Amino acid sequence: MVNIPWLDRADIEFPNTDYALTLPNGLLAAGGDLSSARLVRAYSLGIFPWYNEGEPILWWSPNPRCVVFPQQAHCSKSLAKLIRKGEYRVTYDQAFAEVIHQCGETRRHAQGTWITEQLKQAYINLHQLGYAHSVEVWQDERLIGGLYGIAMNKIFYGESMFSLEANASKFGFITLATKLQELDYKLIDCQVTSNHLLSLGACEIDRGQFESIIGAKQRFAGLPKPGNLI
Repeated sequence: MVNIPWLDRADIEFPNTDYALTLPNGLLAAGGDLSSARLVRAYSLGIFPWYNEGEPILWWSPNPRCVVFPQQAHCSKSLAKLIRKGEYRVTYDQAFAEVIHQCGETRRHAQGTWITEQLKQAYINLHQLGYAHSVEVWQDERLIGGLYGIAMNKIFYGESMFSLEANASKFGFITLATKLQELDYKLIDCQVTSNHLLSLGACEIDRGQFESIIGAKQRFAGLPKPGNLI
C-alpha cells in the first residue's frame, strides 16, 4: 500500500518534491483542499492536483517533466496551412467557463482522470483572481477548441485542452506559444508526456531543471502575482 503525507487543510505548504514517489511517478501527497491560495502555492512549486472522481485530492510532481519552450513549439506543415487559411480565430479569456467545461467533457468520455465539478470551480476562482487563463478557438461564432492553464512568474502551467474540430487545440496551442514568446515567457509546463504534446515540440527535462527554471526554491513574500496573456 502506498504511504504518502496527508495535507492539513489549515496549512498550504507541501512536502519537499524530493519525496515524490517514482511509482506512481510523481505522487507527492493527498488531501488538503482546492483553495486558491493552496493552488497558487502548489503551482509555484511545480506541483499540481490530479485525481479521479470519488478519490481524495492527489498532488503530483513527476520526474521527468514534460515541457515546451515557447520558441521551440513545433508547427507542422498541415497546421501552418490551416493557420494561413484563416478559418479559425483565437481569443483569450473570453469563455473560460465554457473551455473548462468542454475539457471536462472530453476527459469524462476518455480513460483516466477527468475534471470534477469541484476542480472546475477551483479554476474558475483562480480565473477571477487573474491566475487562470483560457485560450479559445472559434470557427465563425462556434467554440471548437481551446485550452486553459495558470500563468505566473513568466511560466504558463498548461492544464487541459479540447478539440471539436480537427487540429483546433493545436491551433490554439501554437498561437499561445507565439504569444508567450512575445511576452518573454520562459516555459510552458505540460506535466506528463503524450504523443500529442510531442508533436507540438514538447520535450522532457529533469525535475531539478524544471524547478530551477520556475524558481520553485525561491522564497517569495506571500504568493506570486498572476501573469497576463494580453
